[in-house]
Amino acid sequence: MRTRRGPELDVGPGRTADGHRVELLADLTGPDPVPGAEGVGLVRTEFLFVGRSRPPAVHEQQAAYREVLAPLVGRKVVVRTLDADTPIPYAGTGSALGVRGFRISRARPDLLRDQLEALARAAADTGTTPWVVAPMITTATEAAAFAAAVRDHGLTTAGAVVDVPAAALRAADIAAEVDFLTIGCDDLAQHTFAADRHRPDLADLTDPWQPALLDLIAGVAAIPKPVAICGEAAADPLLALVFTGMGVDTLVMPPVSLPAVRTILAAHTLSACRELAAAVRRATTPAEARAAARWLVS
Repeated sequence: MRTRRGPELDVGPGRTADGHRVELLADLTGPDPVPGAEGVGLVRTEFLFVGRSRPPAVHEQQAAYREVLAPLVGRKVVVRTLDADTPIPYAGTGSALGVRGFRISRARPDLLRDQLEALARAAADTGTTPWVVAPMITTATEAAAFAAAVRDHGLTTAGAVVDVPAAALRAADIAAEVDFLTIGCDDLAQHTFAADRHRPDLADLTDPWQPALLDLIAGVAAIPKPVAICGEAAADPLLALVFTGMGVDTLVMPPVSLPAVRTILAAHTLSACRELAAAVRRATTPAEARAAARWLVS
């Protein structure tokens, strides 16, 4: 596998050695600074909703989103609507399987409506144009409904999180209704293998190098729409090369992981990344997949 070793790069846009662009964006859990990032690929908004007995008012959300958006004028920022992998009593999430993300709006449409209204106001206040993405979109019908709600509030770019196998398998149908896709790798892994990602005794099943998971990701990456991937897997430099070789456009990770991923991308051509992705996908176990990747980049 031919590679071109570049210098250690701590800042600047993500590029392969032959100049292929790969967006490197930070993920945030609140209004935190993002030095060295091209932008923010995932703003988690749950910090506004958890640990309280009633949902935040529109004006409260507006102020919080304004604080997040103001430092990001001129940079890309993707805001994820409310998710809930822990119970939020007033949202009706409880312990029911799959009652989270966009599905919360089935019982509480006001929560999504207020969140989009607050985000639209904050965008107007700051002069930013945030992208908006919803988790737990599993059908084209859900994708169309979410996109319509986003645009009804004057927000122009709507996306869907691919975090269950049904969405990955029908990604083309979902993508036809939205502007971009974001693969939630951690949730996609746990839903694919029916294995709680927070349980150490099941970690072998939620390993991001699992061949079945990589097959699903490759299928989504082939869709002719912008595709991002977020989660711990995106911060793994070797997997960053694999995902780039599959066709993923954007990698979203904690800011601390950006320099290492930026550096390894700069040392490999796009064709080398494609060769690596093909070799990894021939593996039948996570260990074989990792070994193939390490051998090819050694």
